[in-house]
Amino acid sequence: MKLQIFQFEVKPADVNANEQQIAHDFEKYVTEDTECVVLPEMWNNGYALDQLEILADQDLERSLPFISKLAQRYHVDVIAGSVSNKIEGKIYNTAFSVNKEGQLISKYNKVHLVPMLDEPTYLTGGQHVPEPFVLSHNTQVTQIICYDLRFPELLRYPARNDAQIAFYVAQWPSARAHHWRALLQARAIENDMFVVGANGCGYDGKTQYAGHSIVINPNGEIIGELDDQADVLTIDIDVKEVTKQRQSIPVFDNLKLDLYK
Repeated sequence: MKLQIFQFEVKPADVNANEQQIAHDFEKYVTEDTECVVLPEMWNNGYALDQLEILADQDLERSLPFISKLAQRYHVDVIAGSVSNKIEGKIYNTAFSVNKEGQLISKYNKVHLVPMLDEPTYLTGGQHVPEPFVLSHNTQVTQIICYDLRFPELLRYPARNDAQIAFYVAQWPSARAHHWRALLQARAIENDMFVVGANGCGYDGKTQYAGHSIVINPNGEIIGELDDQADVLTIDIDVKEVTKQRQSIPVFDNLKLDLYK
């Protein structure tokens, strides 16, 4: 499966500029054999948290049609990062994905809010774990958001239910870039699966973001990684490696769910 990760500098409070950047990257980089495009966290308004009451999307009414049109035009699945999104008067950090027909195939509200970025003051945490879902070419995957990476329990459920790829979409800061890589590798190793990390980059006036979008194989090896600048990572992965790894290290056959506290 050919993946492309779009790593770019999200402009705070400027959804028009961010949409233009995404549309530009689709036009410039997506090729006929691209099967899946991955975007970073909070790409619509960035971390302009104190302005989200006005700026946040409403039930994905802007973000979903924008991504759906791109998916249909370029005939690709899109792991559409996440956006600030108002649902029943509360603002969530909502991740979503669409298939190449432009249909919504997954939606997930970030459960763990980042105290270091003051998210709990402005956002509401999700109340449901990420679910596995199926891309157009029948690969089972899941999608999780940034700070959720620090909570391995979240990935265990979809991994146990046959997810082969975990997509982590983020605006991870440079100050803790070494955590980003180490935790993503740990999630791949402990779940015998591919892990894809799509991160933002640049400086938004408060935080320097790390970039270093990355793809890690089920053995925990880095098979593709960007630096801290805006760029696109293009890589082919063989999801059959997941089956081989799970056969050689049968973690899920050896779980003791009735024993753990």
